[in-house]
Amino acid sequence: MAFSKDFLWGAASAAAQVEGAWKEDGKCPSVWDVAGKHIANGETCHTACDHYHRYKEDVALMKEMGLKSYRFSVSWCRIMPEKGKVNQKGLEFYKNLVHELKQAGIEPLVTLYHWDLPLWVEKEGSWKSSKIIDYYLEYVKVVIDALSSDVRYWMTFNEPQVFIMMSYVVGKFAPFKHHIFTFKNHLRHMLLAHGKAVKLIREHAKLTPKIGIAMAATTYIPDDETEEGIAFARKQSFETTIGEGSNSLYMDPIGLGKASPMLKKKLSDEDLKIISEPIDFIGVNVYQPSNPMFNKDYSADKPKTMLNWVIDGRCLYWTVRHYYERYKLPIMVTENGMANPDTVLTDGKVHDDIRKEFICEFLSELKRATDEDIPVIGYQHWSIMDNFEWCEGYEPRFGLIHIDYKTQKRTLKDSAYKYAEIIKTNGKNL
Repeated sequence: MAFSKDFLWGAASAAAQVEGAWKEDGKCPSVWDVAGKHIANGETCHTACDHYHRYKEDVALMKEMGLKSYRFSVSWCRIMPEKGKVNQKGLEFYKNLVHELKQAGIEPLVTLYHWDLPLWVEKEGSWKSSKIIDYYLEYVKVVIDALSSDVRYWMTFNEPQVFIMMSYVVGKFAPFKHHIFTFKNHLRHMLLAHGKAVKLIREHAKLTPKIGIAMAATTYIPDDETEEGIAFARKQSFETTIGEGSNSLYMDPIGLGKASPMLKKKLSDEDLKIISEPIDFIGVNVYQPSNPMFNKDYSADKPKTMLNWVIDGRCLYWTVRHYYERYKLPIMVTENGMANPDTVLTDGKVHDDIRKEFICEFLSELKRATDEDIPVIGYQHWSIMDNFEWCEGYEPRFGLIHIDYKTQKRTLKDSAYKYAEIIKTNGKNL
């Protein structure tokens, strides 16, 4: 089985990483706008790629590449810059973006929360406080009312493992907190917000919605493909706490309606009923396998990205397979990509051969999953353009489109043309 004829070939971004215009047209600051000293080289996301002003140019480049879809996030800060206040200018931007995408024949895929928590919500207690559930739902309702006549695909959250664990326990990401002893409260509030949002979207969306969530899906590749080797890899992926947190800790309440051992005393039966409101697909964000966390020798001879992430395309196949086997839901690859120090050369081009190889390797492994009749509905390359890479600043470049941050000039990289070829043949040339 090849990729389906309506396969959602696309690329992804996040509001805080590309939009800029951090205090224009009524937008309030997010926790990332005030990250200050925590960002490499003293950089900020205040201008980023200036996508807020250049979205038409960016959509034109997406169309040139032949993208069938574009996954982007809506900034809560633009929509509700203070408690109880709706900012029409913010809504207008996303309406215009969606219109531009639809005119170009590109399906909009909307993520409702991609880490850029409004500063006023953080001051109200953030994910530590149950108040955030109602604040989030109020925001979601406004977005659904404004965009759902043209948007069918919705994701409630992007990588809750990261914005809960890394932001409020480890303290590595904004707002850099160490709420170790209230971690389970943060997680419970996020899970309840997700479940209630799914119900809200289902009830109020104008187009029949397709609803999911994008998970940081860390997966172990079997050491060998024997029955025992695969069973061991599955156990490592779902029964061991790895990376930002185990897959089961965050996904079992949503996909199975049951709490992992760590949350059994925290989530009531009523909580689980709310949290497990049926969804239509699971998004998986996949960059590297979890094997290096368990086996130091595994990565010794493996190629790596500039962020020292191991390149092994098999992790995409095994993530998709493991997630489908466990949760029995269609899968969308909502992020997959690599960082490279790309530059425009004297011929005016960006020759990122390593990314071209990366795309072909990972998509070949994804094709293996579709050949085994696993329902994969789309692939969103991370990212559509070079952007603000959180605390790493602007040096790591993940984009298919090169951004000159001094001039904001856009240049399609060689990988963009390679990806366009793959899309044109629906993956038959892999």
